Amino acid sequence: MTNALAAQELWIRRYHPAPEDTDLSLVCFPHAGGSASYFRPLADALASVVEVLPVQYPGRQDRRAEPPITSIPRLADEIVTVLESLPRRRLVLFGHSMGACLAFEVARRIEQASSLDLAGLVASGRTAPPKLRDRGVRSMDDDGVIAEIRRLSGTDERLLLDPDVIRMIMPAVRGDYTAVESYRYEPGPRLRCPISVLVGDDDPQVTLAEAEEWRDHTETGFTMRSFPGGHFYLAEQNTQVARALTEDLARFR
Repeated sequence: MTNALAAQELWIRRYHPAPEDTDLSLVCFPHAGGSASYFRPLADALASVVEVLPVQYPGRQDRRAEPPITSIPRLADEIVTVLESLPRRRLVLFGHSMGACLAFEVARRIEQASSLDLAGLVASGRTAPPKLRDRGVRSMDDDGVIAEIRRLSGTDERLLLDPDVIRMIMPAVRGDYTAVESYRYEPGPRLRCPISVLVGDDDPQVTLAEAEEWRDHTETGFTMRSFPGGHFYLAEQNTQVARALTEDLARFR
């Protein structure tokens, strides 16, 4: 196995083969503490529409033995290198929460210094740069971190009561919060690709007005949609989100 193929297998998950009638790939970036499998329901819903490629960060699930990467810029650099090794398709980047921040930085790198063809960016559940919402989760004790996870309602409560599960997930959660809470936006050109924003209408992490500010980061098209629910509205609104993404993919072409 070549180094490029090995890197692809580490970083990228494929749950379905690419449809024959599309030249697009949807690259999905998970939230802090999240994993590629979070996007499995979305990949199932979009299997006939687009190639869905969720990203698996180090430090979780089958990459649990690796230390998490605690820097958004370093993560973005690593992921661009992997994407450049994939068969060439037009890319749409879709990130949720921390993943939106990371997808944005990947998009900037692609447009500034890569031969990859970026069709669009979809940002979900995240304030637009340079606005930060730093709750200092990276410095909390384990009880504080678990309280924050409960506040956002993104993890099955039964898992949060299992000490073995907590011990297993805590390094990745802390590493991701360190990455996203220490991220600082570096001013630069607006993206040339369009941006679509998705947000829950009761998200404690981002208001609709804050989500609207993503408009300032593109020089082309902008669309925003809100869905019933909180920070993890995607889990409750999978069908509606898949429909919105299908519309975005058609528009980005």
